[in-house]
Amino acid sequence: MKYNVYILLLFACITGILPAQETAVQFEAKVSKSELGVNERLRIEFTMNKDGDNFVPPSFDGFQVLMGPNQSVSHSWVNGKRSFSKTYSYILDPQAKGTFTIKQAEVEIDGSIYKTTPITITVSEAVNDPNAPPSATEIAGDNLHLVAEVSNANPYLNEAISVVYKLYVSPRINVSNFVPKANPTYNNFWSQDIRVSRYQVETGLYKGEQYRYVILKKTVLYPQKTGKLEIEPLALDVTVDVPTNRRDIFGGRLYNQINKTVTAGKRTITVKALPEKGKPAGFTGAVGQFTFDVVTTKSDLKANESLTAKLQVSGTGNLKLFELPKLTLPSSLEVYEPELVEEVNTTLSGNRGEISNNYTIIPQYKGKYPIPSVAFSYFDPDKGTYKTLTSQQLLINVFEGPTNDASVATSDPGIVKQNVNADENQFKFIKLSTALSEKSDSVFFGSTLYYWLLLLPLFGIPIAIFIGKKRAEIAGDVIGNRVRKANKLAKKYLSEAKKNIGQKEAFYESLERALHNYLKAKLKLVTSEFSKEKISELLRSNGVENGVVDDFIGILKSCELARYSPSTKAEMEVDYEKSADVISKIDKQFKK
Repeated sequence: MKYNVYILLLFACITGILPAQETAVQFEAKVSKSELGVNERLRIEFTMNKDGDNFVPPSFDGFQVLMGPNQSVSHSWVNGKRSFSKTYSYILDPQAKGTFTIKQAEVEIDGSIYKTTPITITVSEAVNDPNAPPSATEIAGDNLHLVAEVSNANPYLNEAISVVYKLYVSPRINVSNFVPKANPTYNNFWSQDIRVSRYQVETGLYKGEQYRYVILKKTVLYPQKTGKLEIEPLALDVTVDVPTNRRDIFGGRLYNQINKTVTAGKRTITVKALPEKGKPAGFTGAVGQFTFDVVTTKSDLKANESLTAKLQVSGTGNLKLFELPKLTLPSSLEVYEPELVEEVNTTLSGNRGEISNNYTIIPQYKGKYPIPSVAFSYFDPDKGTYKTLTSQQLLINVFEGPTNDASVATSDPGIVKQNVNADENQFKFIKLSTALSEKSDSVFFGSTLYYWLLLLPLFGIPIAIFIGKKRAEIAGDVIGNRVRKANKLAKKYLSEAKKNIGQKEAFYESLERALHNYLKAKLKLVTSEFSKEKISELLRSNGVENGVVDDFIGILKSCELARYSPSTKAEMEVDYEKSADVISKIDKQFKK
């Protein structure tokens, strides 16, 4: 026991003499709201986590100071750690409508000058009750923002730009769920999504304030048209928990839960045309930064052996949107159509990787065959200039094989005319002798085959009677027919989705399309009437049970949500089986 006391005393002495961990200086400005009516008041606070001197407030242009500065200081100890906060607060009265900027405040802490970030305030028309506390909807609107961040709003034609959709959430509220309402469209763009495997909460500044944010979607776009192009917005239905001033019996704060629709807004992209000045004659639309070469798998070989000539372009840019140059070879070489090979990954800077045309070449005769150099041109958007890369001339040496002595050189040294060498066996497939037989004198009438064909319809009568009875039994089985018809419809509409299991976006798009097509056929609806409330009402009015209707609506919601969340192949198979089962149940219960 005595030793335990000594150990505790020694530990207390050591922790007492260890220096406290240095805390980074923070000096920030916070406002009660960023949008207010002209008859409302604004509260602004300047807070620092270390004691400072010589505080200099901003000028507050566009506002009248009604109260302040009010100074407050707080000290706290949590788990032996000391925290400090000092705040200067003001109550401001806006003098006119418009957009105003509260500039930087300054303070001196430990001999250094620290400044706050400017804050933009929007003053609008007068409100009915300026003294009323803001509603939960207003609080959610002020503290929840969906932003589409575009890497470059003024790209060249076919230059890669990225769009990253971020949902910013203030620490004042919580988000419990969100569902996409409208997906962005990319008309006049070639687009490719970058998979977001999981949502990761990060912290960052939004309009000078500290926010949490989640990256929802990443897309790389290649503009296919010059001029002003619009990116339609992404819209989300977000479930928001807004804190109230009420508390439960344990002292915990109570929350109001509301649904708020947020949108990223339209973004306009101004696309520049590629310059005509300096454009190479062989330019096929490549935009980015590339390298180019032509390589062969071998340079020395025998006649009738094969080699591969690989014409390859690698780098970053629109690798899938231009044509590779052609490889010109001597006519005395047998050349097959090239095989296009793509090894491309999509990043926020564009497509990165390599594309190549692989030519299979088989020489027929002994000799040396040149592969002339090939030129590849591309446009570098960073430097705004065209560049042309030229491969080296290669030589194929066929060191063993027949010699084409009868060849005649033409004006083009790369082309050789060939005479056809006769082979004594090349016409062996033609038959020179025949084996004819005399015509038969037998008569069909009265033959065995004649009697078999005469009696065959008599044997078919009992078979036809049996088949007719079976058809009547099947036609009388109303429930069985309905089940079979339901299963047939499910397979018909879901066949495309089944093929895409394992490819998340393609699967859920085809699954959602299958469900919509089924409803169009069953309910006689047009696409504009596809609201979940309308669908639920029509299904229930036609005798479909509530549980089945809820399952169908749940699958539709899963299709919408799955595009923005990771899904495994097993989950896709489960959703497919659910969809088939629900369609089958609806078809059986639906009133005819």
